[in-house]
This record gives sequence, C-alpha cells and structure tokens, in this order.
Amino acid sequence: MVLTAPLQRSHEQFQVRVEDYRAFRRDGFLRIKGLVAPEEVAELAQFTDDMMAGRRQIPGIPAPPNDASTAERRLCYERIHMPHRACEIAERFLLHPRVVDVLEALIGPEVLALQTMLFFKQPGQAGQGFHQDSYYIPTQPDTLIGAWLAIDPADEDNGCLWMTPGSQHEPIYPDCDGVTQQGDTVLSDIEAIKDASHPDESVNTLARIALEYGNEVKVAAQPGDVVFFGGHVFHRSHQNGSQRSRRAFVSHYCNARSRVPWNHGLPYEGAAANQEHILARGTTHLPYAQPRFGTPCAANAPEVYGERFDNHRVKSMMGDDNGFMVLVPHEDAEHDH
Repeated sequence: MVLTAPLQRSHEQFQVRVEDYRAFRRDGFLRIKGLVAPEEVAELAQFTDDMMAGRRQIPGIPAPPNDASTAERRLCYERIHMPHRACEIAERFLLHPRVVDVLEALIGPEVLALQTMLFFKQPGQAGQGFHQDSYYIPTQPDTLIGAWLAIDPADEDNGCLWMTPGSQHEPIYPDCDGVTQQGDTVLSDIEAIKDASHPDESVNTLARIALEYGNEVKVAAQPGDVVFFGGHVFHRSHQNGSQRSRRAFVSHYCNARSRVPWNHGLPYEGAAANQEHILARGTTHLPYAQPRFGTPCAANAPEVYGERFDNHRVKSMMGDDNGFMVLVPHEDAEHDH
C-alpha cells in the first residue's frame, strides 16, 4: 500500500488588513495591489495572445479564420462568458487561493464561485455604462462580490474601471424593460430605471442616480492588481481610446449559504442553481458543483479549504470574576445541549 502525503495549502495565506476591510465597507470596493504573481498574470496574458493569434481556442467559442487580419481578430473577441466551464486556466484563476483568501475575509468563511468573464477590450472597443452587478446575478441573501484582475495596465486612456464610493448602500434598481424581474421591487417608492449598462448617460437612467454622488473615482490598476467590489456599487468603464489592450479576468462569488437563482441563462432544476457553482472555501448546507478540471478548493479538498478549524466544543456566555461576559467551553458532555 502506497501512502500519500495529506494535501496542504500550496501558498502562504493572504491576510486582509483591518484598514482594507474598512475601506471595502466604506467605499464598496477595494483594490489590492500585486495580489496575483507576475508570472501567473503573464501566463494568462499569453493564453489570450494565443487565442487572438488562433493558436489556442476555448471549446465552444468560435475562433477567427486562419487568414483573418489583426483588425478582424480583434473584432472577433470582446468578452467571453463562463470560460471556467471549458478551460482549465480559467477555472484555476476563478479559484486562485489568494483571491479567495480575500473573499473569505470580506464575505466568508463560506465562498461560492459563480462566474468568470474574460475581457479583451482592444483599441476602440466600447465600455459599459453605469450598472449594478447584483441586478444581473441575484443572490439571496445578496452577498455578491466581483473580483477584477488586471492582465494589462488599466488607466483612463484604455478604459479602466470607475467606481462610485458609497453607492453600495443603494438598493438594486429594477429595469423597466418588462422582461427581467430582478431588483428590489418590494420597496414602496423605488423607481424603475431604464437601459442599465448603456454607455450613454442620457439613455441609461441609472446614471442620474449615480452622478448625484458627485464622487466617482477611476480605479487604475497594474497587472496582478485585483479590484474587489460589492454587487450594489455603481460602476462603469469607458471606451478604450488608446492603441493598447485592456484585458481583464473577472470573477463573481457569493457567500455559499446564499441561494443563487442564476446560471448564466442556462437551465437548472429547482428554485436555485447552487448545484451548478463551485464551493471555493468553507462549508454549506446547500448543494454545490465540483471543479471540472480538479483545481483544489473546498469542494474537492475539504480537509484544506473546508470548515475553519475549531474544536467544536459547545460554548456558553458566562460571567467571569470581573463581571464581564465571556465564552466558556462546556466541560461536561452532559451539558452540551
């Protein structure tokens, strides 16, 4: 019989500072510089270069013809949804342990991995107008959070993110398109907006609410920086007006104890689609999926990424000798009820 060594974390756990935790709660977003190592970002950049050149292809995503010009190849790709379901490298970055370390601090300890998007944003490609991500990806309770990894330097010229600090306290505004049912419609006086995500402020009526804050800030980023942002915060990006690309890998997550009635337009059974999404960290009473390419996470390595260590001894609030209430473990099993 061959004994194998127990699986262990292959990285030093990243710990979020109190200052950063406060900043996320205060502003609705947080940029952590250099969270992902340069050599890892370079691998992702090379993968997108190979796709653009026709040397690599994600199954199910049409590739440009072999004789396509550079301009034609750029038009072929704008964004790719859910590549982690067809591509090992995308699953690996969705479940990147340092990214999930931050998520564990912000929404954890249970983290469910929901979505990936690969943005190419080549010169001349459009941005996306004001929107709230929780409108598109509902979670119940709403614990949605995005993680935006810069592959290229992102600045004002090539279409970086713009965030509206404080807008995370806003409800999710329903769209009056008559098709979707998302949004906080139970609020008595909430007004439906129109054309969220449209880049034209005169068309996208969510812009009127966002611009009332008067404090929109650009979030420039370098390769390896990750911007975390809550599902309610107003944000947008502008057209890439430079001659440089602005590639980014974007993932979405929620607390694994939230119900997720969403699966990127794909059918699912029951009232929620949690069984279609991967348990990245912690435990949950709800169903979840396994990673298709075996990336270590709580779903397939619970002894490493599962429940946080605890002695599981039942504790009670008791008064100490100074009159303060403290947690005291039960000494006798007969008291554990």
